[in-house]
Amino acid sequence: MFVEKVKSEGLAHLSWVLGSDGEAAVIDPRRDCDIYTDIAANNGCRVTRIFETHRNEDLLSGAAVLAERTGATVFHGPNAAGDVVYAETAREGEEFRIGSILVRVLETPGHTDDSLSFAFYDPAFGDDAVGVFTGDALFIGDVGRTDFYPDRAREVAGLLYDSLHKLCALGDQAVLYPAHGAGSVCGNAMADREVSTVGYERRNNPRLQIADRDEFIEAKIAEHHRQPPYFRYMEAYNLEGASAVPEPLPPQALATREFLAAAGRATVLDVRSASAYLGAHLPGSIAIPEHMIASFAGWFFAPEDELALVAESADQAGRAATALARIGYDRIAGFLAPSLAGWAAAGQVFGSLSVVDTDAVQERVESAPGDWLLLDVRDDDEVAEGRVPGARHAYVGELPEALKEFDRGLRYTVMCGSGSRATIAASVMRREGFEHVDLYLGSVSAWTSQELGLDKAS
Repeated sequence: MFVEKVKSEGLAHLSWVLGSDGEAAVIDPRRDCDIYTDIAANNGCRVTRIFETHRNEDLLSGAAVLAERTGATVFHGPNAAGDVVYAETAREGEEFRIGSILVRVLETPGHTDDSLSFAFYDPAFGDDAVGVFTGDALFIGDVGRTDFYPDRAREVAGLLYDSLHKLCALGDQAVLYPAHGAGSVCGNAMADREVSTVGYERRNNPRLQIADRDEFIEAKIAEHHRQPPYFRYMEAYNLEGASAVPEPLPPQALATREFLAAAGRATVLDVRSASAYLGAHLPGSIAIPEHMIASFAGWFFAPEDELALVAESADQAGRAATALARIGYDRIAGFLAPSLAGWAAAGQVFGSLSVVDTDAVQERVESAPGDWLLLDVRDDDEVAEGRVPGARHAYVGELPEALKEFDRGLRYTVMCGSGSRATIAASVMRREGFEHVDLYLGSVSAWTSQELGLDKAS
């Protein structure tokens, strides 16, 4: 028997391969799915079953593609708010054999109505569950969000409470295999580790410490989660089944003249590091560093948008295109082949973004010039812990809409926790025509390191 993890960085998505005696099952495959057949083959197995724990909101499922390539059958839960056309429905108590492994289905709604968990057993050595694939019901250190059905908020929170107790009944010995890890938008406070057991979570997971059902419901209702606009596309596409990741990856290299033509019809996306963007960038480009694509691209682009990439290398362009494909962005015109120095040497225009340090920000805060605004683009829970005095808050993902209320004649300094999200925000502001923008490098981390005070939320 083997269990092998496949982690998709950025999304913090975890999928799993479970195998024994020549057969393997894949749980929650991502769209670029060759890795699963490779894992199965390396263990002398072929993929015969594909299990989906729920209809994902934050990424495209690769189940349909993997099924076509392997001939495996896909199983999905009931109540999926539509027909999952590429899957058969699995229900409570159904059992499957994967070689010598027994897999048993548990219906665990709450995060979504169609949520399933898959407990597995080694019948030759006992009747207790060896482990359980919990999807987005139970995480390490947290439990799934329950805000996808706002008109049924109390009901679905209660359903999750019941589902969690069903999972705990599997026994403390069962190893926990969730569908997401720390950094995912599917929970609030996941632990920064990927190993746990049901027993450890039962004793230490804060949400599992709430014994009263009504108290649990109130706690879940009080949570605040954001839903990037691309979620609704993922939900729709994951009923139909995504296609294979488009080729070629990496995308084609474009010389200066070709890139200019592409940029005339496409949005320029700079996937280099924040520091690279600050030093030199193409005017009108949006900066989302490669490792942040999964978290933020879905706020600013629609699936039909064509993107032209600025990257440090073909490898980085390929990684960026893969990250985009996992969340449904397939229209990549190519990437700029010459470096920014080469772009400038060809006589093309480029821009840069000024940065300021803590001393400069402190002086501005204390003098409070009427033509200047400090903009904090962190998330609500971060801002609630404290903000630099006088800062105005607008979450980075919601900035395009918020900017409609901002005065383009003011000077702006943008900040976040350390500077990365502020770089994204500043690029969006510059693209929207805000000319007087600089960035507080270090942001809250730099401010607090100098023992300067923060205003607490009232």
